[in-house]
Amino acid sequence: MNKKPSKLRLEHLAKLEPLTSNQKIAFDGFASGSHLCLDGSAGTGKTFISLYLALESVFKKEYSKVIIVRSAVPTRDMGFLPGTQEEKEDAYTAPYKAIVNDLFDDTDAWSKLVQSRQIEFLTTSFIRGLTIKDAVVIVDESQNCNYHELCSVITRLDEECRFIMAGDYYQSDFTRKGDQDGIKDFIEIIKHMNGFEHVEFTWEDIVRSGFVRDFIMTKELYENGKL
Repeated sequence: MNKKPSKLRLEHLAKLEPLTSNQKIAFDGFASGSHLCLDGSAGTGKTFISLYLALESVFKKEYSKVIIVRSAVPTRDMGFLPGTQEEKEDAYTAPYKAIVNDLFDDTDAWSKLVQSRQIEFLTTSFIRGLTIKDAVVIVDESQNCNYHELCSVITRLDEECRFIMAGDYYQSDFTRKGDQDGIKDFIEIIKHMNGFEHVEFTWEDIVRSGFVRDFIMTKELYENGKL
């Protein structure tokens, strides 16, 4: 059995190529220096490619770390969960750990990156008052961020940061229309900004199995009153 390296390097990161035309737009946009807004259907690889592009840029020494941000609203009940703070966060960081470990083919990759301070997880509760420098910031599940949370995150970034948001505003957990519209309003603002690549993923970009793809498509049709 091959011994895994104690310190990760660029050559340990899997080399990914875009699988769909919209994934290629995202890859090309990031390579050109743009911030990314990745929006659309589940199963299209938005979180996966966001982490890949961010980690690749860190290991190319373009930035010092990746910061993953999730809304404080869905995670506000963390304080009521049993266990340590790290154990509480596991429920929310588990998908990212799995992706990172897969990208490096190393079950300890996430832990190694945390220890080397090359990756960090935050909720929007801890964003206020911070100035984030030299980082790629990924706002994941952005449909569950309200307008003020998104504004709080983006205004914390200095000039030496990159911003990626990934989500699907049709899948928002919000029940109030005002909150649901917040992500749409935020996207409309960044569409008019220089330096942003807005990519709308569709069913054609779903990279999951045929069964899962069919479920996602049928679910979206049902939720939009088209069945």
